[in-house]
Amino acid sequence: MAVIVSKSVAKAETLMYGNGMRTESKYLLMFKASPSERIDIIRKGVPAEALVITGTDMGMPKERLLAFLHFPRSTINRRISKKEPLPPEFSERMIGLQKLIGQVESIMADSGYDQNFNAAHWVAQWLEQPLPALANAKPADYMDTVEGQELVAGLLAKMQSGAYA
Repeated sequence: MAVIVSKSVAKAETLMYGNGMRTESKYLLMFKASPSERIDIIRKGVPAEALVITGTDMGMPKERLLAFLHFPRSTINRRISKKEPLPPEFSERMIGLQKLIGQVESIMADSGYDQNFNAAHWVAQWLEQPLPALANAKPADYMDTVEGQELVAGLLAKMQSGAYA
């Protein structure tokens, strides 16, 4: 049993932080992870510092990231300073954002145009753009719930297939 648990923890840490020998980003790994692997991470709790790292990767101020994920600033700052994990409901939203970045990386890799493309920055900008498919709301307005994140991911999939208008 200890071997299974340690493998699970090792896989979760690779998904959150990547590893030095990887060729795929931590976001692409999260996108490609199985639901059971992501559930393990959610239950364990995403390290609070992942919010800062993801925000930095996106070129997005922490305050804006907190706002659209609907995370209370004081709770997050306390968890970061104490090196505590996020609670499951926050971990789930954080993983959803990371999956979204990984989805864009996957789309770009499939298209052959992934060289020098920063998916995290692109996602940060795209989330702030009003979209006709959302009645001119911004995708960021939907990032505070899992259902909203799935809706936003579905829009990206439609863009990839050319079905998006």
